[in-house]
Amino acid sequence: MGEAAEPSPSCPVEITLAALRGRWTTLVIRELLRGDRTFSELRRILPRLSDKVLSERLAHLADVGVVDRHRLSGWPPRVRYSLTPRGRSLGPVLQALWDWGTVS
Repeated sequence: MGEAAEPSPSCPVEITLAALRGRWTTLVIRELLRGDRTFSELRRILPRLSDKVLSERLAHLADVGVVDRHRLSGWPPRVRYSLTPRGRSLGPVLQALWDWGTVS
């Protein structure tokens, strides 16, 4: 780790933290680590998460290259979300955060 007077947006740790920012983001990633999901499936799995926040989190995760959106044919229009390889690589990161948080 180098010396820095303030966090740099190019710092790998800051990049990771920015990708994980926002309440619910880690839970959305956790569910997508378990398999691809539609918006409705994510809403059912995370019932306390509002549509607005879920939409924001999925859009953010897509913007940072963690989630792919796949439009499904048919009516009504549906989208299936899946993790990119970069997104799947967050699995061990989340596990390490979980492990660190359980240490008393």
